[in-house]
Amino acid sequence: MRHTIITILTLFAAMGTWAQGSGLMPIRTSVRQTAVSGHDDMVDITVTFDIAEGWHVYGPDNDGGPTPMTFHLETAEGVATAGAITLSPAPTRQDDPIFGCEVTYVEHRATASQRLRLTGNGAWHAQGYIEYGACNDEACLPPTPVEFDFKVAATTASAPVKASPEAEKPQEATPHDMPDAHTEEAVSESGAAREAGALWTPVIAELHALDADTATNERSLWAIFLLGMAGGLIALLTPCVWPIIPMTVSFFLKRSKDARREGLRDAMLYGLSIIVIYVGLGLMVTLIWGPSSLNALSTNAVFNLFLFALLVVFAASFLGGFELTLPSSWSTRLDAKASQTSGLLSIFFMAATLVLVSFSCTGPIIGLLLVDMVTSGSVVAPTIGMLGFAIALAAPFTLFALFPTWLKSLPKSGGWMNVIKVVLGLVELAFALKFLSVADLAYGWRLLDRETFLCLWILIFALMGFYLLGWIRLPHDEDEYDDEGNIIVRPRIGVPRFLGALCVLAFALYMVPGLWGAPCKAVSAFAPPMWTQDFTLDEHSVEAVYTDYDEGMAAAQRSGKPVMLDFTGFGCVNCRKMEAAVWPDSRVRRHMTEDYVLISLYVDDKTPLASPVEVTEADGTTRRLRTVGDRWSYLQRTKFGAQTQPFYVLLDHEARPLAASYSYNEDIDRFCHWLESGLKRFNHPK
Repeated sequence: MRHTIITILTLFAAMGTWAQGSGLMPIRTSVRQTAVSGHDDMVDITVTFDIAEGWHVYGPDNDGGPTPMTFHLETAEGVATAGAITLSPAPTRQDDPIFGCEVTYVEHRATASQRLRLTGNGAWHAQGYIEYGACNDEACLPPTPVEFDFKVAATTASAPVKASPEAEKPQEATPHDMPDAHTEEAVSESGAAREAGALWTPVIAELHALDADTATNERSLWAIFLLGMAGGLIALLTPCVWPIIPMTVSFFLKRSKDARREGLRDAMLYGLSIIVIYVGLGLMVTLIWGPSSLNALSTNAVFNLFLFALLVVFAASFLGGFELTLPSSWSTRLDAKASQTSGLLSIFFMAATLVLVSFSCTGPIIGLLLVDMVTSGSVVAPTIGMLGFAIALAAPFTLFALFPTWLKSLPKSGGWMNVIKVVLGLVELAFALKFLSVADLAYGWRLLDRETFLCLWILIFALMGFYLLGWIRLPHDEDEYDDEGNIIVRPRIGVPRFLGALCVLAFALYMVPGLWGAPCKAVSAFAPPMWTQDFTLDEHSVEAVYTDYDEGMAAAQRSGKPVMLDFTGFGCVNCRKMEAAVWPDSRVRRHMTEDYVLISLYVDDKTPLASPVEVTEADGTTRRLRTVGDRWSYLQRTKFGAQTQPFYVLLDHEARPLAASYSYNEDIDRFCHWLESGLKRFNHPK
């Protein structure tokens, strides 16, 4: 289990995610069905893969490694699967050091066949998809479906089995043919029928010409870097790292005759090696996911359930339930390498040994940071965050080598380090609920509404305050004794710990009014949206009347108002921040409720469509949209050329942009000016 946890940390992409990217695909596919010679009751569904140079498509028997190839039969009338998927040519088997297991894959050109057994009188209908995963040396594709739909009428016993003409090529739909989940046309003010497809016409070039704002990305990267540094500073204070600092620096200063100069050099190289290792981890995560998958991860319900479970495991470890450790053979082997080698390589192996030995404390912190960075949607966020983490973690080794007398002023190790671990464990438990909330909202379970979420957070932070006051003890807390050797049941606490308890308990009390609808802006990014609250006294919230694009556009045409289109997600942190920090402002609220028709489209809504719809992406690939969220995500990609949330667009009645798109930026004046500029252009078109 421990080995599995660390593998998961660096290879989240091995979990099933449904990415919604665009761009040129390195894998081209075609699908057909053929009769099996000598077996009138058998038919093969065969996918042909044309694979770009350097890419691998993985086979069906990859357990615990990359995404395996799987066969999904959604409609099975008169057929049943017979056996497993077979690949031709025979797949290559190889031990993959990244995945840590044996993998099978095919390259260049290959076919995958699934045999079906006919169970009826010759008439049959098979519809579904074959899903596969693919990687090269730098990146991986998300699990990708290859759709098929074959229907054959009854045949005589001697007639060969073949596809009907309609089944030779799956039917495709363009954006202009997109059906609505509720209605197939929008009605204008005069009541005449209006072709809904015109509302899906791409306006990417027009939107780009309006100079959409991109400044917020730069600020978010700085925030991610500082977040990584904060994580590194916290990791320094854990019992797995803090005691190692003086021992390591002293070792470097004493390892040679010219201790001062060479010890300083070695300590600097040691710190640089730590930075290289952690930045390499962030870069690996970036390359594995790729830019098209990061945004999908942030809103994918299955992935968020996995993150919830992962953070609960980390929290239990910090709280003293068990200790996460890597196989001892890893650190032993690296330690031996460090002893056998010399120079820079020896120092690098020593740094790698520190990384492994300290994993029980740094692993949960790194995991929490990577989770936040990956779900931010920025492709470079994991690398930037790990750079900040590594700099903060490595800096003391260099600084104490420069100024060795500072070592004497270091506080001694003690129970205060366990206090930090417990506090971090409770923080991770609180963050775990956020990811459970994403899945809960996406699937409509309604298990974790806003007041339930706030109740749990209030309890978690109240317990944190009680722990800091010494009212609660956990397994790793050491007993303290008085002068007579008696155990002190409730020991005295220091001023810093008391002030920490005061702040935490005040934060818990701050959230209490949220149970009755108070906005609680400090936690709005994590709590479920206000509309999940069963009871609220807040009369200033802004909520969309329409959550369907075509229906909302029709309402705007009837009312004569422009549209504010809000692409959002149940798991979108920045969406909640905007809704709590910007939308309630009196000027913003007036514009949004009186001057615009607000349409909110949730790209992670898992409500199934009445029937799946096949669409053609910009790169020519065919994709099947199965949920309402798939539909809105497709609209955002094809019409506006964007994938991130929040993403706001102001539209006229022809679905043409009135202003530049707007993303996450809590500047109320700027947001208000943006709304006013769109309104001005709508009322006075050029």
